[in-house]
Amino acid sequence: MRTAGPDRDPSRGAGIVTTCGRRIAVRRLRLATADRPISRLALDVGPDRGGEPGTWAALTAGEARDLADLLLRHASLAERGAGPAGQAHEAAP
Repeated sequence: MRTAGPDRDPSRGAGIVTTCGRRIAVRRLRLATADRPISRLALDVGPDRGGEPGTWAALTAGEARDLADLLLRHASLAERGAGPAGQAHEAAP
């Protein structure tokens, strides 16, 4: 899926809008607690053009890096057309 371009509205977080109309935003989520602050990255996949609901996930910095690595490796495979079909849910080599 190609993206339609970056989402330029800073109030919605950094993100992109996909060609199917879903806005994928990334925000920093910081919770102040008495003993230590909790910091996460929130990944928000908004509704599609037809109003089908989206979803979100809160990731630690390490989880966000792991996801970024996985996305980059799979994007590379997709561009080359490598790998058997139906393995999109598995980690790339």
